[in-house]
Amino acid sequence: MRNSFRLQSVQTPIIPVIANWTRQTPGTLSLGQGMVSYPPPNSVMQAITKFGTQFGDHLYGSPLGHPALLGLIRTKLWEENHIGCDRGYQVMVTAGSNMAFLNVIMAITDPGDEIILPMPYYFNQEMAIQMQGCIPVPVSTREDYQLDLAAIQAAITKKTRAIVTVSPNNPSGAVYPETDLREVNILCQKHGIYHISDEAYEYFTYDGATHFSPASLSSASEHTISLYSLSKAYGFASWRVGYAVFPEALLPAMLKIQDTNLICPPAITQVAAMGALETGADYCRRQLQELALIRLQVIKQLQEIAEICQVQVTTGAFYLLLKIQTSLGDLELAECLIKQFKVAAIPGCAFGMQDGCYLRISYGMLNREQAFDAIQRLIAGLTELSS
Repeated sequence: MRNSFRLQSVQTPIIPVIANWTRQTPGTLSLGQGMVSYPPPNSVMQAITKFGTQFGDHLYGSPLGHPALLGLIRTKLWEENHIGCDRGYQVMVTAGSNMAFLNVIMAITDPGDEIILPMPYYFNQEMAIQMQGCIPVPVSTREDYQLDLAAIQAAITKKTRAIVTVSPNNPSGAVYPETDLREVNILCQKHGIYHISDEAYEYFTYDGATHFSPASLSSASEHTISLYSLSKAYGFASWRVGYAVFPEALLPAMLKIQDTNLICPPAITQVAAMGALETGADYCRRQLQELALIRLQVIKQLQEIAEICQVQVTTGAFYLLLKIQTSLGDLELAECLIKQFKVAAIPGCAFGMQDGCYLRISYGMLNREQAFDAIQRLIAGLTELSS
């Protein structure tokens, strides 16, 4: 008996590895997994109080999603993202935006096709591409982690099927300006390939940075795919609700994939999602005020060890990517930080960073006091382990 050779070449998910080391080290503060510290709004629990009392609650639903939830999503897309779903787009609810990405890759590729990923990339996307027998094509960004449009254009070949942008970015926190996202979108239109725009962190911007949705462009509907998540903005990670916005031409393929993999999104989580969307994005924006203060505190602390820890200050999500002066590899460094200093971070190799020792830290899960303590532990560890 043998297992899939293709799966053997896919990297091992890093989050469970770090989580296991953390569990083995009681008292560890986590700057690892990307979640927020606040819970969903009260409207979520209120929305599901009567769930299960109707017979229809226990039946399969539409593969696209509950009609009422789809209506709320379309309204949100128009009012916040300026995407009109009457302009050639379809919407599908998925079990998180990771699933949306995997569905899309299955729908648009054949084995051997190429997908361009600006560096650093989100590791689950690189994994999904490899799982489909496709080739991830990493493309370097600038020193500030902004897009290098010339490098992206140079990476396009006859096998390219899509360019992926994640803005605000995981893991760097970079927010791509509208001008650059427009250029990527035009480039995709010109070459007859898809622009996959991951917008899971759309509300998390600071210092005047603004989020832009490429699917709002008037000429974008035939080649633009947008991915969204409730996990971050609404403290909704365990509920697994996301959605994809995609060209109508992809509907038959997306329905085949959804019916085979999920059949339909879970009914109770969709009802909960309705409660969240009815509360609206102001819920997230209120939480963002405290998160912004934690961000500034973290940056200030890390700047005190600039000689061993290079911090590129970015304006989105709740991540910072650190370049560390050390002789250790990043995976070894991450393990030492947990086991010796009780602080967890994610090694940069998971995001394709190979030109040095990098760590991604997430300050979204901790309150101000916890974040301060976690960074102090990180500083102590980096000071001792650097060379």
